[in-house]
Amino acid sequence: MERLSSFTLHRPRTIAEAVSLLAETPAARPIAGGTDLVPNLRDGLGEPPALVDLSAIDGFDRIESAAGGVTIGAGTTLARLAADDGIRDAIAGPGHRTMATIGGNLCLDTRCVFYNQSAWWRKSNAFCLKHDGDTCHVAPQGERCHAAFSGDLAPVLLVLGAEVDIAGSGSARRMPLADLYVDDGAAHLTLARDELLVAVHVPAQPPHARCGYRKARARGAIDFPLAGVAARVVSEGGVIGQIRVALTGTNPRPFLLDGVAEFAGRTVDDALLAQLGKLVQKQVSPMRTTVTGSNYRRQVAAVLAQRLVRALAGGDGEGGGER
Repeated sequence: MERLSSFTLHRPRTIAEAVSLLAETPAARPIAGGTDLVPNLRDGLGEPPALVDLSAIDGFDRIESAAGGVTIGAGTTLARLAADDGIRDAIAGPGHRTMATIGGNLCLDTRCVFYNQSAWWRKSNAFCLKHDGDTCHVAPQGERCHAAFSGDLAPVLLVLGAEVDIAGSGSARRMPLADLYVDDGAAHLTLARDELLVAVHVPAQPPHARCGYRKARARGAIDFPLAGVAARVVSEGGVIGQIRVALTGTNPRPFLLDGVAEFAGRTVDDALLAQLGKLVQKQVSPMRTTVTGSNYRRQVAAVLAQRLVRALAGGDGEGGGER
């Protein structure tokens, strides 16, 4: 890694001041924990003239519970969320959680073995479509970037029906978390340059709902997911009432799996799990963005989904990481 280029550091005290700074300073970048941004900047992946440090904003790390659900400030660290048994072993590595934030994890940059390299390595390969180049080395004949989104938290929040608050210059909006993402490895977020994700709202879950997350990774503690699966199953007496499944690590965006609504009213048997596996394999699109084979990631995503749904529906345990 190289030394960081020179920049101006701003520490706003309010959201309004932060978005104003982003609007006034072209190419300025927001920073909270910096666990993803700083290594990328050291690798020459951008030279912002200013960083807007969000850590001094009052209430940016709040957690508020109410009858309708819970609101989590985007500056809340993953270490605080790790007290929840359902995500303790799933999100990031132990060394990152004290600094990494929920907002940063949801806005995590996409990753690719041809992108997350030192500047001299990327230069020797004529850079890539995502940064400074004009060719995607994963799919040289194509015209789009296939870098994969690899955040752990997004699929869990997707199956829980989360919404996010977005603040911008003179405007604010709330939208489903799914609308934060688009299927483009080079520009996968719908945020404007002067917008910030400021909070996440997780609605109260229906009775008998159980949620979990599993992921495959090369090393148990610190690696990004080669494939990650979250599920929420509402069942009673062994019969599914509602089911949601979401995936990460395989596509340029985290996404909810289509087609699972037809499982309502059925028991989780081998036939249902076989259908689930086919849905996953059809909708994931792992490419050569890691050192692990694409077909392996496709197969393991399907197996993880099958195991997780079986466990949640049968009460055999929930959540946890899987290698």
